[in-house]
Amino acid sequence: MNEQTGRRERKKAATRRKIADTALRLFLERGYDEVGIREVAAEADVAVTTLFSHFPSKEALVFEQDSGFERGLVQAVTDRHPDEPLVPALRRQIRDMVRHCTAPEAAPVQHLINTTPALLQYEESMRLRHAESLAAVIAADLRVPVTPTACRTIARFSIDAYTLARDSEDPEVAVDEVFRMIEAAWASVHPA
Repeated sequence: MNEQTGRRERKKAATRRKIADTALRLFLERGYDEVGIREVAAEADVAVTTLFSHFPSKEALVFEQDSGFERGLVQAVTDRHPDEPLVPALRRQIRDMVRHCTAPEAAPVQHLINTTPALLQYEESMRLRHAESLAAVIAADLRVPVTPTACRTIARFSIDAYTLARDSEDPEVAVDEVFRMIEAAWASVHPA
């Protein structure tokens, strides 16, 4: 039973990856607005219903790693060492995300996002959702006794640090610069 479940999950993951890769290839070749969902499904050799069982919208096809990014943010809080302060753990995770999204191979995808209004709007809603998930896990962390507003603020600042750093000339320096400000703000509500 366990082997069968594992095989089923691997097959689902492979189908998801194939759909996302196919969609991204088509979007980069022809433009996001020029490619329809039916075309993506046909090219990936899946039914439209199968495509939608893996991705809730056309925009989600471009942000295939969305759930992994969100999970990484949550785990930065929940999986950190008991003695590790919150802000350095968040800085490390944001730095990793920025490295991933500013790697040379990510440039065509970033250009696609930056030049497609629907994708920019989706990315903004995704960032807000990530900030809310991050705020919830910070608030639930027993080592962090602060108000929900403070948790939401630090979460939003952290997500904004990603955006600011990703779009800067020197992303690594930008992450550190923004997180120095975040650390100062956090210290004002959560003294060590």
